[in-house]
Amino acid sequence: MRKSGPPKGLIAYLVLELLEEQPRYGYEILKEIREISGGHWEPSYGSVYPILYKFEEKGWAARIDREDEPDRKYFELTADGREELEDRRGDCATTAREFADVILGFFHVYAAFSTDDRFDVREKDGEWCFDEEFSAWIVEQVVRHHEHYFDAEFERIEETPEEFYERRGVDDES
Repeated sequence: MRKSGPPKGLIAYLVLELLEEQPRYGYEILKEIREISGGHWEPSYGSVYPILYKFEEKGWAARIDREDEPDRKYFELTADGREELEDRRGDCATTAREFADVILGFFHVYAAFSTDDRFDVREKDGEWCFDEEFSAWIVEQVVRHHEHYFDAEFERIEETPEEFYERRGVDDES
């Protein structure tokens, strides 16, 4: 179970990956992360710029000057930064559970707002609302993304979480 927000280190990992691709400045990184998320998430300036400065301090990134854009602070990955990225790539394999917890947790809250009598969230005309139709639309978008990224038609998995974890060898107490 996650305590809050995206998995720890996610933004830093994305910054390293993006800097490996090419030198970038902070705002460009924000926009690229927004694009990667399908336009649903963009970290704040207050999270990306401190990461860039920390990377510079640790020697993982170096600030570079560009004659064509002298006022922008571009950063590029250093050799030490590439080593750090390789380490983090290995660590990322352990965060899949955290990602799933974030996705499922927020969906459960969304559904609770729709169905739990303790919540009295008012609907506004012309806005999203917490109801069954919007919930189904969210699930449909997840299915469409699955089919797009994995180039396969979505097939329902009928197993209970416990059965799925057992079949996949996952410790469900994590």
